[in-house]
Amino acid sequence: MLDPTKFILFIGVSWALIITPGPDMLYVITRGMAHGRRAGILSALGVIGGILVHTMAAAFGLTLILQTSAFAFLIVKYLGAMYLLFLGIKAWRDKTPVSLQAPTVGVSSRALFWQGVLSNVLNPKIAIFFLAFLPQFVDKGSSQVTLQMVILGLTFAFFGLCFLLVVGYSSGAVGGWLTRRPNYARGLQRLAGTILMGLGVRLALTERP
Repeated sequence: MLDPTKFILFIGVSWALIITPGPDMLYVITRGMAHGRRAGILSALGVIGGILVHTMAAAFGLTLILQTSAFAFLIVKYLGAMYLLFLGIKAWRDKTPVSLQAPTVGVSSRALFWQGVLSNVLNPKIAIFFLAFLPQFVDKGSSQVTLQMVILGLTFAFFGLCFLLVVGYSSGAVGGWLTRRPNYARGLQRLAGTILMGLGVRLALTERP
């Protein structure tokens, strides 16, 4: 099973990565501030769902497809980039009154969750990251390498969930404060759209390792 020393090191490294501002944190903050506390929490759950997909894929070696196939990497990369751009453009073009205490009309709980999932699943950079990250903390001489990677992946996802739930909850509270300021709220919605489009462009420009 897992070496205790490596596992403690894994915990420390995981938290350092999780609390470092990045696309996941930024995504949850923008969704929470634009649509409220509940949306921030659901987006956090979705993002972690996407992380679970990647960690399980890494554990069972499926991500090797992205590492060995330039074509597969490009397909997934551009699908993810187009999806983020779509969300950003949609936020800019939305003409409905902005409501920051609850999701806007047409944004269901299911949609918020699955948008969070897809924002991660369609990012090949995250897939390759986990494939490179998790094996560093397993005993490669063991016959239970896959099980070790599953445990590490679930641990990372649990830590990420705890942190992003706090982020989503807090950003939603900020959204509630902005409810009485519709001009600021509208500007925030457009800012969120701009950030999402920026993430899409950034993903599109990601080079294959």
